[in-house]
Amino acid sequence: MNHHGTPLLVADSLRKTYRLPGGGRLTAADQVSFTVHQGGSVGIVGESGSGKSTVARMLVGLARPDAGTITVDGRDRTPGRGRRTCRDRLARAREIQMVFQDPYVSLDPRLTSRQCLRIALRLHGHPSADASLTALLDQVGLGSREADAKPHELSGGQRQRLAIARALAVGPRVLVLDEAVAALDVSIQRQILQLLDEIRRDTGVALVFVSHALAVVQHITDETVVMRRGEVVEQGATGQVLTTPGHPYTRRLLASVPHEGRDPAAARLSTSP
Repeated sequence: MNHHGTPLLVADSLRKTYRLPGGGRLTAADQVSFTVHQGGSVGIVGESGSGKSTVARMLVGLARPDAGTITVDGRDRTPGRGRRTCRDRLARAREIQMVFQDPYVSLDPRLTSRQCLRIALRLHGHPSADASLTALLDQVGLGSREADAKPHELSGGQRQRLAIARALAVGPRVLVLDEAVAALDVSIQRQILQLLDEIRRDTGVALVFVSHALAVVQHITDETVVMRRGEVVEQGATGQVLTTPGHPYTRRLLASVPHEGRDPAAARLSTSP
């Protein structure tokens, strides 16, 4: 998908450090910058500990950056910048929503799907009529049976569809997905990725897809950002980054993906500089 004009989401020089128990600081993310246009999709990839989830948490306000800015449509949405009121936080939440790897963590086990969506709509001042709820559920492929079910009565894929519906309920401009299909089997992963691709094309919502799985990123993103030890080592068009990578670390990540004729020695990331 080609995009022109001003980017919708701009992450500029984001930095986040954490104090270590024994003293000193860990730099989880440093000078991370990328943009996403309306209807666009960016993947952030890297090993565990690369900083990709820290970036996701900063985007949605779960972590405050030490430096750098986050803007949506030119409006500053950097968490912790100045005095942020409840209204400011709700404004960011309406614009940037997150879908987690495990929907059990974020879904109330006492609520049916319909009740879950009704609360999300009311929190942000949206009408919560049954027609709105039905349309949301239909948008993610859930029907009347799932509407009256509680999370434990749904399959893993259905719970993730509900989590996506709840995130979409407030009409966000950006959807951040942190390993959102990692816990699902391959066939269900494919269905969810196809659903997300259809939603972004239908609604114009931008996707930031955080994943360790290069195959997932390859299927759903226009641009890819490769992170290692908190820093961006390579970024560009997904097709280019994943077929003709310019950085040795990206090449080793690709070599670690299981495939016929794979050389395990080329995938030993931890032993390479």
